[in-house]
Amino acid sequence: MYFVTGGAGFIGSNLVASLSARDERVVVCDRLGDQDKWRNLAHHDLDDIVAPERAFDLLDARVDAVQAVVHMGAISATTETDGDRLVETNFRLSRDLWRWCTQHEVPLIYASSAATYGDGARGFEDTEDRAALARFRPLNGYGWSKQLFDRWVARELADGAARPPQWAGLKFFNVYGPNEYHKGGQASVPWHLFQQIQAGGPAKLFKSHHPDYPDGGQLRDFVYVDDCIAVMRWLLDTPRVSGLFNVGTGRARTFLALAHAVFDALDREPDIAFVPTPERLRPTYQYFTQASMEKLRKAGYDTPFTELEDGIAAYVRAYLTAPDPYR
Repeated sequence: MYFVTGGAGFIGSNLVASLSARDERVVVCDRLGDQDKWRNLAHHDLDDIVAPERAFDLLDARVDAVQAVVHMGAISATTETDGDRLVETNFRLSRDLWRWCTQHEVPLIYASSAATYGDGARGFEDTEDRAALARFRPLNGYGWSKQLFDRWVARELADGAARPPQWAGLKFFNVYGPNEYHKGGQASVPWHLFQQIQAGGPAKLFKSHHPDYPDGGQLRDFVYVDDCIAVMRWLLDTPRVSGLFNVGTGRARTFLALAHAVFDALDREPDIAFVPTPERLRPTYQYFTQASMEKLRKAGYDTPFTELEDGIAAYVRAYLTAPDPYR
């Protein structure tokens, strides 16, 4: 049985779909709320769905059946300002799951984030070195809370403390794909561009407020969610591999290229408008992200990552324009 926290969320529900497709038993730990988040799970067999406060009761009751814990649950909004909530949800729960997996010798895969790198001035190397981790400067509370746990793990490792038999922290970059619809303003740029185009307006991109980048020339490492799931599946099937790993494509692309890919997937001529970046976002706006993928490759992961145009085409044609857009 796989225990997936955040299993009704974006990346988590895509992993649940993958596990369900190979007839694995899955327990989802999440809150569904009163909106349509349940639709992310509607196509799949599940053993149970439990709220986070019941997580350890269920884990203790079924300890002999747990094959792995995949911890995707978090407050993932980069705009969250409640530091206490971020610590309780993103740090303490992660620490407690680490300790439970250590005690019961269960593999743990958890979601870190590329937000830990801040503005990228100190690079994008997925290291577990404590001194190197300490140099990163996240730009928001979400990134800091993820960094806090990465640093806690690094200290445990440096101190020679007990650890899960396999562990992996995944620094996801700019992920897009099906089942992100509940995220609203925090959904991916491809989703927002699709909504704007379908509404009959132009695709809106931020103007550049940096002299080194033209309008639309801001760069991101956009990664299709299928690639994230492939990495996690490989890790679950490769217990010898542990570590902190980037999950991106290793190739930054411009927002302009992204917008063109969405128009191409819809067979429409580009219509793009550049709008000022909101003042409140400018101090923490990232102009460049690009995952260093050497560490994951050296660990043995050799599957190619999806090209931006191919990923956008798959997302738009198989999901966003489909009668049922859920996986």
